[in-house]
Amino acid sequence: MPGGGGGRRAGPGRTRPTPYDHGEGAVSPGLRRAAGYAWRLLVLAAAGYAAFTVLERLQLPAIAIFLALVVASVLRPVADLLDRVMPRPLAVLVTLLSAVLLLAGLFTLVGEVVASQSAHLAQEFHGGIGRIERWLEGSPFHIDPATVNGLQGKITHFISSHRSTLISTAVTGAGRLVEAATVAALALFLSVFFIHSGDRMWRWCLRQLPAASRSTCARAGRVAWRTFAGYTRGIVIVAASNAVLVGLALWALRVPLALPLTLLEFFATLVPLVGSPIAMAIASVVALATRGPVTALIVLGLIVVIGQIEGHLLHPLVLSWAVRIHPVAVALSVTAGAVLAGVVGAVVVVPLVSVAWAVIGELRNRG
Repeated sequence: MPGGGGGRRAGPGRTRPTPYDHGEGAVSPGLRRAAGYAWRLLVLAAAGYAAFTVLERLQLPAIAIFLALVVASVLRPVADLLDRVMPRPLAVLVTLLSAVLLLAGLFTLVGEVVASQSAHLAQEFHGGIGRIERWLEGSPFHIDPATVNGLQGKITHFISSHRSTLISTAVTGAGRLVEAATVAALALFLSVFFIHSGDRMWRWCLRQLPAASRSTCARAGRVAWRTFAGYTRGIVIVAASNAVLVGLALWALRVPLALPLTLLEFFATLVPLVGSPIAMAIASVVALATRGPVTALIVLGLIVVIGQIEGHLLHPLVLSWAVRIHPVAVALSVTAGAVLAGVVGAVVVVPLVSVAWAVIGELRNRG
């Protein structure tokens, strides 16, 4: 037989190795497949790093675009409803003005509540600090009064010795407020166009793509927007439900600043898993300083109760149809987003991961 042994004849005096002939220098199929996956992963990692670097340098406009998309996903259904009885531009204007007036009125009400209770709160906090000191000095802690007084002295000394640093931090915070106002103005400007003619803008973007890829991109865009809008509306509903529960509980426990703490709970719930417990911990500190340790422990217990309601009732009912990612993936995403971009990253990362997963599933199932 020609060739014989482990190869077959490829020409006069030459043999071609068979797929099972692993001579010197040959690469096994498994290693070749692993190498193929490895360089593809390296390319994806490089692309992700480049995208993250660009977004980091363009952080403010990126945040503004994200906020504008959030506003559009929440308010566009209202504008579409008003569009049936009035011209489209007027419907968009009425929708946005109503939302702005609602937020402005809410923050004004919170400011008035804090201002009206400031004197009474100062007295309660002063008395609350004394109660906390007596509580720490008694059972079961039995902390030496000199230790408590020494801690107060250390805090006062730290504030006085780092006054310039605190002032510079406050100035930096004022600069951040200016940046936040700029981002809010840009987001409001963009949201006008997203609500008014976002579908036409998307069709224009599709026309710039090659004809062969338009249908695929259109499919991916539809599922991406459906997932993003569903997540945004769902998390707003969950946050509002949590805020109502917390507000009622704080009002029943007669904890001061119940309205501001309720508003804090609403915005904190927008950060999945960790936002609500942090807000409730702040509420428990206020309750400890003003109402005593028993009330503070009850407020801490609300973290568990509200967490169970949110995880086992609200999320399955409200978000399950829009977001289908495991809680472990949510926790890891929030942690990674917080490490990479702070609070903004923790807020943004879950909807982005949800959208990416939905798009991948859509293209894989119908590709």
